[in-house]
Amino acid sequence: MYIAIILLGIIGATAAFILFILSKKFEVKEDPRIALVLEALPGANCGGCGYPGCSGFAVACVKAESLEDLSCPVGGAGVMKSVAAIMGKDAGETVPKVAVVRCNGTCDARPRTSEYDGARNCSIAASLYGGETGCSFGCLGLGDCVDACTFGAIHINLQTGLAEVREDKCVSCGACVKACPKNILEMRKKGPKSRRIFVSCINKDRGGIARKACSSACTGCSKCLKECTFGAITVENNLAYIDDVKCRLCRKCVAVCSTNAIHELNFPPRKAAEEKNEKPLNNL
Repeated sequence: MYIAIILLGIIGATAAFILFILSKKFEVKEDPRIALVLEALPGANCGGCGYPGCSGFAVACVKAESLEDLSCPVGGAGVMKSVAAIMGKDAGETVPKVAVVRCNGTCDARPRTSEYDGARNCSIAASLYGGETGCSFGCLGLGDCVDACTFGAIHINLQTGLAEVREDKCVSCGACVKACPKNILEMRKKGPKSRRIFVSCINKDRGGIARKACSSACTGCSKCLKECTFGAITVENNLAYIDDVKCRLCRKCVAVCSTNAIHELNFPPRKAAEEKNEKPLNNL
């Protein structure tokens, strides 16, 4: 009996010694800078940086030769400067962005032609049919983007049926953009003083068809394209698009849009002289 106990003890000790040797031989040493970078990050774990959480982003920062292509949307420039200081590298320029909803098809502009009685989920509804209105491109208003946002920055307006973004809470993580099956949400430059201009429509149908489905739809008329002197506007597949890098926020395109499809956000009211020969503008 004692011999068996002694043998088991010897075998256990030998196995423990072997495991200890193997653990040392195959030990993976973590760069101490990873912990420092992780501590500097906001800890949102939103995935907006393109990596699986803050730990994945911290590892990427340590392994990268340059930080130019790396950005923490939640922490912004301040966090990236801290990361750069830890790494002894220059931080890439971070342009603040915010989510925008590229659909202006309110209940009044986009009359309902049918009624959806299925699961209250945009992805499921989008896979089954085009929507409750004549516009198959518009916001379904079932809230996948709301569920995806962990910062409370987006909600569904019950009166318009559209998703709305609270820019003071938006951290530009892009979760809502990924969650939208219609690709209506887009991350755009926040702009100076939070001023932005964009086409709030993604309907690619021809003008007459788009206008019949939604009175606020872009008809691809190209008036805005002709008005822009900065080359910021393109018209493709019957739809105008404004490049937020080239746009100089002059607002001339807003004035010529006959369907109010181009939105201007956070601009001061126009002077009376400017409004005299122009139609009312969208100031959201």
